[in-house]
Amino acid sequence: MKTAGPSTLSRSAAVACLLGAAFLWSLGGLLIKWIPWDALAIAGARSIIVIPVILLYLGRPRFTWSPAQIGGAAAYAATVICFVLANKLTTAANAILLQYTAPLYVALLGGPLLGERAGPAAWAALAGTMGGMALFFMDGLGAGGLRGNLLALASGLSFALLIVMLRLQKDGSPIETVLLGNIVTAVVCAPFVFRTAPPGEGLAALVILGVFQLGVAYILYVAAIRRVTALEGVLIPVIEPLLNPLWVFLALGERPGPWAFAGGAVVLVSVTLYSAFWAGRNGAGNGDHGPSVGAAIALRTSSRNSGGS
Repeated sequence: MKTAGPSTLSRSAAVACLLGAAFLWSLGGLLIKWIPWDALAIAGARSIIVIPVILLYLGRPRFTWSPAQIGGAAAYAATVICFVLANKLTTAANAILLQYTAPLYVALLGGPLLGERAGPAAWAALAGTMGGMALFFMDGLGAGGLRGNLLALASGLSFALLIVMLRLQKDGSPIETVLLGNIVTAVVCAPFVFRTAPPGEGLAALVILGVFQLGVAYILYVAAIRRVTALEGVLIPVIEPLLNPLWVFLALGERPGPWAFAGGAVVLVSVTLYSAFWAGRNGAGNGDHGPSVGAAIALRTSSRNSGGS
């Protein structure tokens, strides 16, 4: 008997999953900066922590070794490694807002790879995003800050590739891609994880990063990406770049530079206006009803752990 799963989520529940994932992701900048440890060690350790979390949810994984699964795993590993490095080298605001150029790449790739073509409103929003991105590089940056900005841009590109690869697997089980990506990250970063002991004062933050900021967040995100387009999957979670630098400012007092602040405002206004436009066009008439977020994910966990292949 076929059991309900995240693929049967209503669109409103999928949007709720995206927003929940974005909230959890937004904790990354603060927690990464809070841990006095090597950036690659942090990236590897949080992936080691998240692997059993995903296995607990998933049960027995079904690796297909398809190009989309392998490519998505590589893109995931690049995303999380570049993002952690960027957070250590530049401000949290720069890291997340430059990563948020991902919608541009999704719009470019969504047409040829997914058949999800961006309309004029999307391209207008993307033009604003690129203009805002350019402002980030007008602040006076040292060599480390410049490297951090470039790594954040690389993280945006790899995140876009991840979204497209997950979307290509919408009729399968894309959570295995995330699991495989964490295994790749753990292996790549293992020499840095075991080179020095993790700092005691950062252990709690490290566990939160692994269990919630990656584990629960990506379980929610993968549930949602099967019900929305790739571009919607990167534009709807707009609260992440709003909250990420806010947590860092409130806890650590880190301020972005004036040009970065202006660029971030341009990026966020562009993305928010497009999200509002999308909601206006798609909010009505989508009266599909599926199970709630919690019910669908619980049903999926139950079905995967009951011996299904």
